[in-house]
Amino acid sequence: MKKLKIPAFLNTRLGFFSLAALLFWIKNLFAYHFDFNLGIENSFQYFILIINPIATTLFMLGIALYIRRTKASYITMMIIYFLMTVLLFSNVTYYREFTDFITVNTMLGAGKVASGLGESALRLLRPYDIVYFLDVIVMAVLLIFKKIKMDARPVRIPMAVAISAFALMIFSGNLTLAEASRPELLTRTFSRDYIVKYLGINAFTVYDGVTTYKTTQVRAQASANDMKSAEEYVKNHYAAPNDEMFGIAKGKNVIYIHLESFQQFLLDYKLKDENGVEHEVTPFLNSLYHSNSTFAFDNFFHQVAAGKTSDAETLMENSLFGLNQGSLFTQLGDKNTFESAPAILDQTQGYSSAVFHGNAGNFWNRNETYKHLGYENFFDASYYDVNDENSFQYGLHDKPFFNQSVQYLEHLQQPFYSKFIAVSNHYPYSQFTNDEGGFPLADTPDETINGYFATANYLDKSVEEFFNYLKASGLYENSVVVLYGDHYGVSESRNKNLAPLLGKDKETWTDFDNAQMQRVPYMIHIPGQENGGINHTYGGQVDALPTLLHLLGVDTSNYIQLGQDLFSKEHDQVVAFRNGDFVTPDYTYRGGTVYENQTGQAVTTLSESLTQKVAAWKDEVDNQLSTSDQINNGDLLRFYTESGLEAVDPTDYTYKNSLDRLIAQENKLGDKSTSVFSKNKNKSTVDLYKTETYKQYNGEPSTEDADK
Repeated sequence: MKKLKIPAFLNTRLGFFSLAALLFWIKNLFAYHFDFNLGIENSFQYFILIINPIATTLFMLGIALYIRRTKASYITMMIIYFLMTVLLFSNVTYYREFTDFITVNTMLGAGKVASGLGESALRLLRPYDIVYFLDVIVMAVLLIFKKIKMDARPVRIPMAVAISAFALMIFSGNLTLAEASRPELLTRTFSRDYIVKYLGINAFTVYDGVTTYKTTQVRAQASANDMKSAEEYVKNHYAAPNDEMFGIAKGKNVIYIHLESFQQFLLDYKLKDENGVEHEVTPFLNSLYHSNSTFAFDNFFHQVAAGKTSDAETLMENSLFGLNQGSLFTQLGDKNTFESAPAILDQTQGYSSAVFHGNAGNFWNRNETYKHLGYENFFDASYYDVNDENSFQYGLHDKPFFNQSVQYLEHLQQPFYSKFIAVSNHYPYSQFTNDEGGFPLADTPDETINGYFATANYLDKSVEEFFNYLKASGLYENSVVVLYGDHYGVSESRNKNLAPLLGKDKETWTDFDNAQMQRVPYMIHIPGQENGGINHTYGGQVDALPTLLHLLGVDTSNYIQLGQDLFSKEHDQVVAFRNGDFVTPDYTYRGGTVYENQTGQAVTTLSESLTQKVAAWKDEVDNQLSTSDQINNGDLLRFYTESGLEAVDPTDYTYKNSLDRLIAQENKLGDKSTSVFSKNKNKSTVDLYKTETYKQYNGEPSTEDADK
């Protein structure tokens, strides 16, 4: 037998270190390719993915180079290598089950994770998994049998320092490239996928550990006494319900429709094409907006910060603000105690609950946060038929999304609380190139603005198709449909290019105009009601929860909610923005400048009376925001018992096999089942859903026919 020849370089400490670093880099790339779905969109992201394991691998293995004793150095390097391998493989197996990465909190609760996997743990293993540990075994054997000789010569400290510095330099470059591709990567934290895609498993684990520690420190220092000031604020800020509106929707299903990036100005807007012909952008939503069965608000403002869509969900369903930096969902959503809409309606009114969203469940950490909010079901992208033709980077397009959702909706027990998160009207508002294309584009220097109206039109038709199904299935009459915009669609930096389309001059556009652009739709459609209309009350997303609960006949006086019922005669109409700015019916406060709403002009000299009013409003806004931060950062709701609600136990929920559980529940209830499926004599209503493309609706030939 030919004797195994080992290159001389590997018999040095630096040689063995280089071998270990190379093998672990390859192993990471193997996992990226075969086990993780990180949504790589272009060659630049591929390049970042390729280099992201290098820095942390060199830095971690380089620790062993500082140890002078021979065996201790090699053993330390092998232990570090083994632990990094275990971390990588643990994430691989966890991802196969949960399509997510392991957080520090998950590690600390490893027993719960193991019980969650149960007997299915072995089924998560693959034959090729030996690749993850084969190198560890081979390297250990080569050392033990001295095929690779341990180098007795220690690495000089300057060399070890140089390697560590080189690793840090690579990481700095990696982070710079990552921020170029995904700005505010570490401050907004859209998804754990993004951190891994841009920085790697090791960096993600360290980052998660740091954020977890910071959160834990604040949480650990909080006490029940800290809740007293929050209770006092809520008590003084509470707005009693309007007797004429309280309970008018009691017992009805709640269907939230999330209008992605939809701003108020789109309603009733008509876009002129190149021939001067006007095209109504959102005809169906306009009809709802003006319906006597709709309670619409034209001075309703989004109040989100960096958490954007997730902040809107926090505000709408908890009556709490998002964080000043980053997303509450990603930083605190899987840790905190909440008194959220689905939990309140479950415990007080017997509602079931579900979220429908055609994107990855771990985006914005929804798959964990929703459990803490008390959602019984979450139908994410894994429940939908998503392919390249019917989706884009943010998930399933709206028409197939609503269409495919009804197969699950029809099995929910009534009354239910549900939320449908549409995504097609999302930046960058790319033009449809298939049969959905055809609505004219705007003509501005900004392509993002140009496509915004076409995607909004697509969303409008998608919602109309869904409403048609609700009517055909019998759900419509027994439901409250709430439609809301989550945040801006056109960012402030683009507003001046948008100005001419709104009849304004880009040269005279000011921060006052930017503040007014934070208006988003808020419509509560209640079939059978005839006293609706457009309400001019000023309010924001934080006011949505008490408003809805009062319509459903739920007393909120003992709940910790920072908003006020928009129908209440006690509503104060001071709308706080997350950065401390605010708007009232008469004045807008923006960046320290006070503007008069009627004229849009800055008030250069404030009277003594106005100065006092502005100071009082600013104190009120700061108090509301600081109260929200105290509650969220200290997780203070865990100390609060006056609501009479039981704390939500997230381990009660799993989002695997939700349809099977719903069907089993129908079978168990028998004649007492209240689902649409059961009410329809155990026949599906899916065929009642009708959908067509833009070209079909407009009598135009399809793209395929035109190509023939």
